[in-house]
Amino acid sequence: METKTARLTLLIDPQKKAAFERLCAQQDRTASQVVRQLIRDYLTLHGVALVPASQPRPVAARKATSSKPRTTTPTKPADLPASRRRG
Repeated sequence: METKTARLTLLIDPQKKAAFERLCAQQDRTASQVVRQLIRDYLTLHGVALVPASQPRPVAARKATSSKPRTTTPTKPADLPASRRRG
């Protein structure tokens, strides 16, 4: 099971939603469980490989996704430029 989650919001016809929820309940599954399985199946069908959340991405992949250097925000007034200091 996934360890981190993100919300997916979608609009659906109320009658289809009710029928879907009834079917899920008959199968002793939640709508979320079924939707997650449908998404996994769809990704597999289209050849999208997933890296399990427990496995970190390779270092090369992490570097490739970060195009901007990381910057830090100064936290002490002395670190701020004179134009941003209070006083």
